[in-house]
Amino acid sequence: MEPIIKEAIAKMNKSIEAFRHELSKVRTGKATTAILDGIKVDYYGTLTPLKQMANVSVLDAHTLSISPWDRSAINAIDKAIMQADLGLNPQNDGTNIKVPIPPLTEERRKEFVKLVKKFGEDAKIAIRNIRRDANEHLKKKQKDEKISEDLLKEAEAKVQKATNEHITEIDQILVHKEKEIMEV
Repeated sequence: MEPIIKEAIAKMNKSIEAFRHELSKVRTGKATTAILDGIKVDYYGTLTPLKQMANVSVLDAHTLSISPWDRSAINAIDKAIMQADLGLNPQNDGTNIKVPIPPLTEERRKEFVKLVKKFGEDAKIAIRNIRRDANEHLKKKQKDEKISEDLLKEAEAKVQKATNEHITEIDQILVHKEKEIMEV
C-alpha cells in the first residue's frame, strides 16, 4: 500500500517539474536562456540543439548573447532563431549574436497568460490521472484481499491529500507566473 502512495507522489512531483520546465520557456519580457532551449539549428544537415553549438548567456535584463563554438555556424544559428517564431530579432556581428528581448505588448502578454493557464490545466490533468491510477492499484489490492476496506479508504485519503497539495502548488506557480508576465 505505501509503495503505491509513494510512487504516486513521486510521479506527481515529476509532473510539477515538467510543468515548471514548460513555464521556463514562456517569455516574460526579461532575458532568460530558457527562451532559446527549444531551438534546433541545421548544422551540416543535422538538427542540433542550440545549446550544444554555442554558449548562451544573459548580458542584461533585456539582452541575450550567443557565442558559437564554430563561427561558420553563426548564420545558421541566426536563421534558426528567426524561424523559431519567438518574436526575436537577432543581431549578428560576425563572431557573436546579440538577441534583444523586446518588451511584450499587452496583447502578447494576454496570449502568454492563456498559454500558461493551458500548461497548468495539462499539469492538473496529469496529477488527476496519477491519482486515478493509484486508486485503481489500491482497489485491485483490496479486491485480491491483500488489504482491508478500512486500509483502502485510508490509502485513498492519502492519495487524495497528495493530489490536493500538488494541485494547490500548481495554482500558486500559475499565479506567480501570471503576475510575472503581466508585469511591465
